[in-house]
Amino acid sequence: MTTRTVAIGSSVGLHARPAAIFVQAVNDAGVPVTISKPGGTPSPANSMLAIMSLGAKHGDMVELGCDAPNADAVLAGLVALLERDLDAE
Repeated sequence: MTTRTVAIGSSVGLHARPAAIFVQAVNDAGVPVTISKPGGTPSPANSMLAIMSLGAKHGDMVELGCDAPNADAVLAGLVALLERDLDAE
């Protein structure tokens, strides 16, 4: 499994709006992606409930994982998304 670790860039963390943007991007990727806090149990990243239950705040680290053949490209795009302040956009 390919994994990437990223710090949450949104000023108020992965609350409703940034979480919805992220979940939509995962769904648009069309491949299974997981998300967890380091050392935590991976959850489906296309689940709004899973994203909200992480309680990820600004600066918190999360780990994304993917087994798809294009995992590097998919995760690079998702990392770039999470690094941005989605609240400011």
